[in-house]
Amino acid sequence: MANERDALYTRLNQATAELDPPFAVVDLAAFDANAEALARHASGKPLRVATTSIRCRSLLARVLRRPGWYGVTAYTLREALWLVRAGITRDALVAYPTADRASLVELGTDPELAAAVTITVDSVAQLDFVDAVIPPSQRAAIQLCLDLDASWRPFDGKVHIGVRRSPVHSVEQARQLAAEISARPGFRLRGVMAYEAHIAGRGDAPPGKPLRGAAIRLMQRRSYRELVARRAAVVAAVQEHAELDFVNSGGTGSVAATAADPTVTEVTAGSGLFGPRLCDGYRAWRPEPAAFFALPVVRRPAPGMITVLGGGWVASGAAGPSRLPTPWLPTGLRLIRTEGAGEVQTPLVGPAADHLRPGDRVWFRHAKAGELCEHVNELYLIEGDQIVDVVATYRGEGQAFL
Repeated sequence: MANERDALYTRLNQATAELDPPFAVVDLAAFDANAEALARHASGKPLRVATTSIRCRSLLARVLRRPGWYGVTAYTLREALWLVRAGITRDALVAYPTADRASLVELGTDPELAAAVTITVDSVAQLDFVDAVIPPSQRAAIQLCLDLDASWRPFDGKVHIGVRRSPVHSVEQARQLAAEISARPGFRLRGVMAYEAHIAGRGDAPPGKPLRGAAIRLMQRRSYRELVARRAAVVAAVQEHAELDFVNSGGTGSVAATAADPTVTEVTAGSGLFGPRLCDGYRAWRPEPAAFFALPVVRRPAPGMITVLGGGWVASGAAGPSRLPTPWLPTGLRLIRTEGAGEVQTPLVGPAADHLRPGDRVWFRHAKAGELCEHVNELYLIEGDQIVDVVATYRGEGQAFL
């Protein structure tokens, strides 16, 4: 492993020798290998690419050209409209409810966009909002996906395990919402989504914490069994009122398990394409690290310590060390607890520090996937020890959707 990382360090430095950090790169061999592996784990069920993990149109187009991949799971309606208009996809599922009035008007008044985009809802109030923005008589039918809360609520609901998403958790709640949608003009319910974040996004083998890993795996097994049964019952209830085109679920950490559920027709994945640091905590499959960012060494405050410029590229989620970037290359560097990763500077300690001088670079891996591209305007695409392309991120194209 150490030799592989040393070889990667040499290769990345050779490819980018003429660049001044900070910048980010994507190793295309690793990216493509991850895309192939995810499709293989999906066992023939189509994969939607989660755009929030990639945030680069060129790379979205690249993965969508591969067998097994189709469509996108977008994170805002405005983003979905942009991707459809750009020709990236003709099937965009917006995975979160929207309150974007201008985008709803654009969606409802353009039949081609209305046919290509599906928005997510989980309450009657959201239907009321859409109708207030653009009445049914003035729009094409808005395609909807019902968002089912996939969290596990053992002990008669006294415990909530999972993220806080939809208020629709029970079969009866889903049935009632589906009935309301079917009774209202201007909507078409075509899908159900159930994102099991506590399974797909929670590493089941946290490094150095075997007991915690065992507890997570036990929780995930029991939660999965409950969800499979409930999801099947919900889909049957919803189909009393609508003919469904898809049942979407999953994420990088649960592609194989989610695809094994006969109720699920498609799986979403994205972060596994970049292979960020949190993916190292998965036991079933660990993607190859494909995305890195480089920061320059600018000073040496003390023996065994260096300082790089910037570094506060912090991932979303509950604040803590797990959301900080990891100094990856050269090996033998770590953050210090009292400062972590700073917006303007980041001190690093470890054996490798004594061999680095101002002007050298340190390569980091981001904790999660998507937020990396919020810090750079372009990504340098690498094959071997050569840069083969430079592509714009959303930020580089002037797009800030959140």
